[in-house]
Amino acid sequence: MTASASDALIRLDGVTKTFGTTTALKGASLEVSRGEIVVLLGLSGSGKSTLLRHLDGLEIPTSGSVEVLGSQVPTLKGRALRDLRSRVGFIFQQFELVPSLTVLENVLTGSLSGVRGPRLGLWGYSRAAKLTALEHLDRVGLLDRAYQRSDTLSGGQQQRVAIARALMQKPAILLADEPVASLDPESSEQVMALIREIAADEGLTVVCSLHQVDLAISWADRIVGLRHGEVVLDTPTGDLTKAEVMEIYGRVATTTAEIRAVQEELVEAAAQVAAS
Repeated sequence: MTASASDALIRLDGVTKTFGTTTALKGASLEVSRGEIVVLLGLSGSGKSTLLRHLDGLEIPTSGSVEVLGSQVPTLKGRALRDLRSRVGFIFQQFELVPSLTVLENVLTGSLSGVRGPRLGLWGYSRAAKLTALEHLDRVGLLDRAYQRSDTLSGGQQQRVAIARALMQKPAILLADEPVASLDPESSEQVMALIREIAADEGLTVVCSLHQVDLAISWADRIVGLRHGEVVLDTPTGDLTKAEVMEIYGRVATTTAEIRAVQEELVEAAAQVAAS
């Protein structure tokens, strides 16, 4: 989908990112409209996480441009970068909660950009912030766990806490990097349904990486497929079939099979040389 100048909150143009001799992204271009829910699909190492990390300045492109919320991300430093990150929520695969803190304290850390002075547990946050945090916990169905240590929760519950924490930022954009990879299928469905519901209610733009094809098709407005750092599929889910999406992986499998065949031929040739 091509977003118009007025509603595109994210624009990547020809983004390439290299780490030494490894190319993680290769000429990747992408636009995401306001309120759109986009899923990135691809094998591990295809560039999904690297792409997401460019959107809040955790990575800087080797070449190409990254524009988020009207700002050229690679040029931002200091307060300007912190301001951008305060408007971009990030949900991680491993939750990134502080185990020894209560659920409420973990959610409140999402408002740290607005906190001044030392933080002494709950006393370091305003009454308004605590009320807002409790509202978000109620929203994700965990109000009754507010004063429980976060490491006593199930994986699905911890990810709900992470969602509530991200909402404390009042983000315009929500990024999620494999948010259900460590969850069971039922918890995965619940977490993704919750994110979609909140995104619709709050008008959030969401970019999420997933491995589960069925979940992606049922959940996203649009799927972007990555292979070897390149965008190889970009289409609304609409009438998209699982078979069409699986071509992202099928082509990789074909390439892998070809590499294996060459390796087997080399092994056979080496054996023949040794026997001669």
